[in-house]
Amino acid sequence: MKEFREFLNKGIIKKQTANKSRANDLIEESERKEKSLKEILNKIGLSNNNSNDILEYCYDILIGLIRAKLYLDGFKSSGEGSHEAEISYLKEIGFSETEAKVMDELRYFRNGIKYYGKRFDSEYAKKILKFSGETSIRLKHLFK
Repeated sequence: MKEFREFLNKGIIKKQTANKSRANDLIEESERKEKSLKEILNKIGLSNNNSNDILEYCYDILIGLIRAKLYLDGFKSSGEGSHEAEISYLKEIGFSETEAKVMDELRYFRNGIKYYGKRFDSEYAKKILKFSGETSIRLKHLFK
């Protein structure tokens, strides 16, 4: 996994004025998705049938929170590799290499779902739900 500064040097990440409004919108959207995810899990549960949907929800929630932190800290990402760049920021804000790798793996698998029709089982989704819940709490703590 590339370091954040590499993405900064390549121009995929750019320094800008902090954008609190956009960050707040992203935080609100992530929180909305979290509530929706909880409703889905409470009403229909987790199964092999909906595991891909759950994985996509988890990814969207976390990438939204990471993006919000980038905006608050005065950064913006764009172009090819922007999702990888955003994920690399986790290591800059106190997350471990292992945690960043789990998030990057989720990014890769989510692309597999979106663009290649890959299927994942409920066991993997259960693992990611745990990771997503813990990571979301830690990211939100950084906004306080």
